[in-house]
Amino acid sequence: MTGRTLYFDGPRSVSVEETPVPDPGPDEVLVRTTRSAISPGTELLVYRDEVPEQMATDETIDALDGTLSYPLRYGYAAVGEVAALGREVDEEWRGRQVFAFHPHESHFLARTDELVPTTLPPETATLIANAEAAVSFVMDGRPRIGERVAVYGQGPVGLLTTALLAAFPLDRLVAVDCFERRRDLARDLGADVALAPDEDVPGAIGGDGADLAIELSGTPAALDDAIGATGFAGQVLVGSWYGTKAATLDLGGAYHRSHIRIRSSQVSRVDPDHADRWDKDRRLGLVRDRLAELSVDDLFTHTFTLEAAADAYRLLDERKAEAVQVLFRYD
Repeated sequence: MTGRTLYFDGPRSVSVEETPVPDPGPDEVLVRTTRSAISPGTELLVYRDEVPEQMATDETIDALDGTLSYPLRYGYAAVGEVAALGREVDEEWRGRQVFAFHPHESHFLARTDELVPTTLPPETATLIANAEAAVSFVMDGRPRIGERVAVYGQGPVGLLTTALLAAFPLDRLVAVDCFERRRDLARDLGADVALAPDEDVPGAIGGDGADLAIELSGTPAALDDAIGATGFAGQVLVGSWYGTKAATLDLGGAYHRSHIRIRSSQVSRVDPDHADRWDKDRRLGLVRDRLAELSVDDLFTHTFTLEAAADAYRLLDERKAEAVQVLFRYD
């Protein structure tokens, strides 16, 4: 049996290669992938060669070993069925639908402790990684009752973050994005207002500015906008990864006396502030519960076969206004 694996070969170049399907080791299972989701943030940085080449791919995910240098396999949102078991694996795993933080590949091996069992529809299950990031951002942001919150960037992660925040008793939830389609989705998911970056975002937030601004656009200039829209002693949470793009900030004016806190947030590890009560398993359990309740079907705008991967990345790179969440299917 022959499998297929996606490789990033160089700047704006991907290929799909045939690979042998391996037999599972004693403590492994073989997963046959049915769907995988493209991350339009991180994967586009890899696609465009906007990442530090010698940076580790992800030290917390075994399937993403090595560095971010070409050629490499990348991706972290695969859903499939367990097709074969190693001799030490319990029979209950056979045929189970699972999510894995794994590159785009038609078949792969994994230990059961690397898999997330799920009964969600396959398309919805591909959002587990992005929803986990959204949950992490909301946990780190700690929104309080009556606060004014702005979310910059309404890609898949930003939209999921907006949807989670919409369940809080906030005074105002403002979404900011360049693209009309994403602004419409943000309103559908619960944003009170959704604006383009060149509109009056501070006016829409009201008061002296946001109590909490979450920057998820992947655009360095948006960080400066988020700081400017945040009120005295407010917080700016930076969830974007800019790769090799530099962020130029205007910190010489009102910021100097603003007491605004700027902090990073990233999903790979649970923040030490939560580690006494939370671990990744508990967080993933919450993610699955929330995805089962959210209406996310409209986030899926395009589906490609893996063989058409070049067209999928070209769409996200050149016609970003048309796409939100793009999937691969494996027939």
